[in-house]
Amino acid sequence: MQVDPEWWSSGVWNGRPIGEFLGRRDVTAAFRFLHARGVSYGRIAALVGVSPNRAAEIAKGVRQVTAYEVLERIAVGLSIPRPAMGLGRTEDTGAVQAASRASDAGTSVEVRDLARLRLELDEALASASVAPRHLDLIEESAGEHMRMYPSASPQVMLSLLAADCREVRVLSRRRQPAVVQARLSGVAALLATMCADALMRLGDVGEARRWYRTAIHAADDSGQAWLRVLVRAQAAMLPYYFGDPRQTVAVAEEALAVTPTASPSGALAAAGRARALARVGAVGQARAAIDQARRMFDQAGDEDTDVAFRFPAKRLLLYLSGTYTWLGDTAEAYRVQDEALRLYGAAPAVPIDAALIALDRSMCLAHDRRAAEAAATAREAIADLPEIQRTEIVLTRATDVVSAIPGSNRRGEVTALTDYVQVCRERARRLGSAAAALGP
Repeated sequence: MQVDPEWWSSGVWNGRPIGEFLGRRDVTAAFRFLHARGVSYGRIAALVGVSPNRAAEIAKGVRQVTAYEVLERIAVGLSIPRPAMGLGRTEDTGAVQAASRASDAGTSVEVRDLARLRLELDEALASASVAPRHLDLIEESAGEHMRMYPSASPQVMLSLLAADCREVRVLSRRRQPAVVQARLSGVAALLATMCADALMRLGDVGEARRWYRTAIHAADDSGQAWLRVLVRAQAAMLPYYFGDPRQTVAVAEEALAVTPTASPSGALAAAGRARALARVGAVGQARAAIDQARRMFDQAGDEDTDVAFRFPAKRLLLYLSGTYTWLGDTAEAYRVQDEALRLYGAAPAVPIDAALIALDRSMCLAHDRRAAEAAATAREAIADLPEIQRTEIVLTRATDVVSAIPGSNRRGEVTALTDYVQVCRERARRLGSAAAALGP
């Protein structure tokens, strides 16, 4: 449903002209006014470039809108005459109008738009005061994204994350007290890391690498050692899946060097280093790294959780599964995989983790010369995923399984797996794997 600009000049809310509320910049009243006329909060959110949850919070009066740039965006997105809200400044409206038109025109945010956004966020971090409650709400929103992220499609998450990145960018461009700027940089680091990880899952390696750089920049700016470790540990995954695993070792070691204090992120870095060492054939170093990861986990590992970037026992086992698989220790790999899948459960909240464990098992089966079983297991792992999550990160691992099977055995189930991966790739392209679908 579209917003009729005439509503703002003739409409009445709670027995009073809506213009009175606009004059006070009462966005809560404006949102409620529209909702009473049949415009959903989801539609309002899309028009003004915020998440549906945030639009609902504004409508409930939980969140207040005071930032001039956000008020401008609301005025443009909802077709409110600027003078009605006392918005006299005209510069920078072109970008706001373009964002509004993009929301109206389609249902996807192209990666090139994300690239421009990332560069602008880099600029903002290099250069801003925010009410404490406003900052709390921004951090709470990032926390919501972290809870959603493991089970949501990367396309949807990219769109939701972009809205919060825009807000952090606007706030960071102003001169802020050091404590506030550090908190904004911390949020930016988490948002940028989720963007990078989503792009990695889609196979957009170059843009993922650039977003990881932005995340590291923001984490360093935050001054929070745990966050500096976390972002580097996450960034180390990219070359493991799509590059040179030796770079994974280097980035993981950089993460471990940030602080001597044991932490879940440190355990993640150690486990990632072990898996990469195993993949490059450094057997002795890999086994020593396994011991280090287990020690660090025993000291500081997370309790069971499905929140993004946490490191509970099941995620440690995911990494050990890959490590033992690359070491060729299939007996230990099968044992670890069984334990991990038991912890994830029959209906895992993080389906991609379960799929990656199953693909490790496929590699073990290939090493054990059980080609047909390896191919069938890999195909089932992909088919069990929701279609929107059959992204390049799992399809590449399935291709690795085929490569591990001798050419003379690439028939039957193996041929079926190859064909299925190709169909999934074509389907992913048609669905727009490199775009983020905007929520309603």
